Amino acid sequence: MTQKVKTKPTHEIRIGTVKAAIWSRTNEHGRTRYDVTVCRIFKRKDEKGWQYTDSFGVEELLTLAKVVDLAHSRIAELSQSNVKAA
Repeated sequence: MTQKVKTKPTHEIRIGTVKAAIWSRTNEHGRTRYDVTVCRIFKRKDEKGWQYTDSFGVEELLTLAKVVDLAHSRIAELSQSNVKAA
């Protein structure tokens, strides 16, 4: 049986229970594109390990906005580095 290899994000930003993962991929023209996934992390008393959801309560919205803002800034830095390297 073949095992699927998990890729890791290029960068992660986490504030409290809110996390953004920045993923990079290269297109057929050799240009790097960045995507972002966001989630909220939580733990239930009756379950082992961390759980993840893409649902956010009103109390997490400002943190979500800050995490996404920081992800945007990091992508700008990464993109600038790619331009200089080319």
